[in-house]
Amino acid sequence: MKKIHLIAIICSLFLASCNSEPSLQKYFVENTENKDFIAVDISPDILNIEKTKLTPEQSEALKSFDKMNILAFKLDSSNVAQYDVERTKVTDILKNEKYQKLMSFGSGKNGVTVSFVGEEENIEEFVVYAKSKEAGFAVVRIIGDKMNPTHIMNMLSVMQQSNIDLDQLKPLQEMMMQQK
Repeated sequence: MKKIHLIAIICSLFLASCNSEPSLQKYFVENTENKDFIAVDISPDILNIEKTKLTPEQSEALKSFDKMNILAFKLDSSNVAQYDVERTKVTDILKNEKYQKLMSFGSGKNGVTVSFVGEEENIEEFVVYAKSKEAGFAVVRIIGDKMNPTHIMNMLSVMQQSNIDLDQLKPLQEMMMQQK
């Protein structure tokens, strides 16, 4: 009987210690199948680049990049109230102290913020949150290992040299076409 009681206490402590606070990862999982959202996962293979032509800095930046997750809410006349609810959820998640704001621009209901998780020289995740009162919003999670702000700048230069595999972006292209 004492063993059962001890096991119950341990299980209770374990379950109580589980983190139930909202996170972007949970938000992505909860909304991946939602009809108002488009979800796309992108691997580094999308860049379709000749790695031998990269500078050492570009190679290092590419190695630090694991994947990119995109979740976009497509706004239309039937889901305006839901847009406000979802936008507030994302804003509240990004207020968590683990998301450190790097920069933001725009104002009011239109704008972009860039945040990161980790330390400046060991960033685990960059988060780009863009919102538009006409189109909706998108959250982009750039996940990697030991990234830093310089890696992002180098990744931009790698992207300029790449032959991007547009098949991975097809859901986003379709969403953009529906907005027109």
